[in-house]
Formats: sequence, C-alpha cells, structure tokens
Amino acid sequence: MTLKEQIIADMTAAMKAKDASRTSTLRMVKAAIMNREKESGTPIDDEDVLKLLRSQVKQRRDSVEQYQKANRQDLAEKETTEIAVIESYLPQAASAEEIEQAVVEAIAETGATSMKDMGAVMKASMAKLAGKNAEGRFVSETVKKKLS
Repeated sequence: MTLKEQIIADMTAAMKAKDASRTSTLRMVKAAIMNREKESGTPIDDEDVLKLLRSQVKQRRDSVEQYQKANRQDLAEKETTEIAVIESYLPQAASAEEIEQAVVEAIAETGATSMKDMGAVMKASMAKLAGKNAEGRFVSETVKKKLS
C-alpha cells in the first residue's frame, strides 16, 4: 500500500470514527496530494508524498509561531494537532546526535573551514540525512556552530 493509499484509508477510518480533527487534516493532505498530481500530470510516488508532508508540517509550524505571536492560542493548538497527525506519516525524526554526526562528516568531506563553505556543508549534510526527516533549520544551526 502506497503512502497516498494509506492516507486515504486512514481518512475513511477517521470519518467512520467521527474524528473531526483527524478527518479534516487528512482531507487537506489528500487535497494537497491531488493538486500536486494535477500540476505534474502524473501520479506522485511515496518520496514526493513525503516531501509534500514535510512541507505541510513546515507551513503549520510557521503558522503556530505566528498565532502565538498574535496571542491566538486556540488556533495554535489546532495547528499543533494537525502537525501531530501529519508527522505520524513521516519517518522518525533524526536525533540531534545524528544531525551533528552528519555535519561533522560533511565538514570533513568538503574540507570546509569557514562560514563561506556553509552551502556545500549543508548540501552534503542534508544528503547524508536523506530519509531521516531532518529539519533544515536544525541542520543549519548545527553547521553554523561547527563552522564558527
């Protein structure tokens, strides 16, 4: 069963269980998948679905930040709930140790010595962390610490 099929099956189960928040979130994810397929003109594979899910989580994290600044805790909680539902379809997040190890290896491979080399180190680090659901912001912070 593909990830897209799993999301649709879980959406149906959530509808039957009358789980409104989960149903709503999965409907939005399904709509995003359908839109991406329409844009490309071909069915998307699991890798593309994972990229889309990461993008959805990132959008929601940004929204939570904005809602908290605006003192709208109700909306922030709704977005946080949606993040939890979407993250259940993503692979386990990379730990801080895994990120640090990948950055150290990337620095050694690229021969980076200063902040000028950050782009190359980021590219190599993200390649090493592919499939581990590492958020770019954390990787970037780690790279900055190691290079400065």
